[in-house]
Amino acid sequence: MSIPVRLLSVATAIPPHELPQGQALEVARRLFGERFAGFDRMAPVFASTGIRMRHLVRPVDWYLEPRGWPERTQAYLQGATDLFVQAATTALDEAGLTGGEVDIILTVSSTGIATPSLEARAMGAMGFRPDAVRIPVFGLGCAGGASGLALGSRLAASSPGAVVLVVAVETCSLAFRTDELTKANIVATALFGDGAAACVLRAGEAGFATLTGTAEHTWPDTLEIMGWKVDPTGFGVIFDRAIPPFAQANLRPAMDEMLARQDFAVEDVDRFICHPGGTKVVEALESCLDLGQGALDHERGVLADHGNMSAPTVLYVLDRARKAGLPRRSVVTSLGPGFTASTVTLAA
Repeated sequence: MSIPVRLLSVATAIPPHELPQGQALEVARRLFGERFAGFDRMAPVFASTGIRMRHLVRPVDWYLEPRGWPERTQAYLQGATDLFVQAATTALDEAGLTGGEVDIILTVSSTGIATPSLEARAMGAMGFRPDAVRIPVFGLGCAGGASGLALGSRLAASSPGAVVLVVAVETCSLAFRTDELTKANIVATALFGDGAAACVLRAGEAGFATLTGTAEHTWPDTLEIMGWKVDPTGFGVIFDRAIPPFAQANLRPAMDEMLARQDFAVEDVDRFICHPGGTKVVEALESCLDLGQGALDHERGVLADHGNMSAPTVLYVLDRARKAGLPRRSVVTSLGPGFTASTVTLAA
């Protein structure tokens, strides 16, 4: 009989620079108002996102100057490494462990390029052992929180007793582009912030939840829904199809299939813990999963306080949900580029 994988801790970290949503609109208007003919029609998105505050790895003024790959990369290496150390340290402290006791380090990040990767850059500060296994994962985008947790559970299950540290770090703000006069760029400017989250997993008795199952679903011919385009300036966001109507129309059948493989149904889930991509995405999730309007309260709270941080965001929601008290069965789920839905089932 396999030893159950337990979730020992969840922790979050935010960068030091605050961006109230009202200020974000003022900055965007100053930068795009006279250059983008449809800006006034797009401006209400800053209010409709449900966001009050976001946090950035650089002061707001840094983003107002033209920045290329070298400057963006340097900001990523510093900001993402700092966030990694903050989140990982807090998660390990909560679990009663040190960096030297970590056996496997899984790093999820899609908003910068780092070779050596972030966990290598953090080894000295964290005190990781030289023989610790390092697994950097790139390209999962907003699905990375749930997918990283799922992969971490499989690693823990395959190495009973091993301490697995999963860290999701994103600096979405570094993809802010003053040269992109597109609707997608305006939406991204209204939505995304920076942050990190970390979890500690181990197959054994301790912990506050058991990871009982994982599943993913990738829809064919959906590469254009979201992702990055790359040019000499840096990353540029791709939103070629609206995500809320796609989720409304397609997520429920996929979720039914993923949960059926674990021998239960949507109706058997006490709490869905979802990645809040935006207010309309949250509403689409509540509708298609028959949760009732307002059911995803922690999701709305995280979105309001931090914006969409891509991969770490769903782990922020998980942190709030477990502090409020996890029910008997929860399903952590995120949507991301691919286009993919990722799920992790938790038993409290």
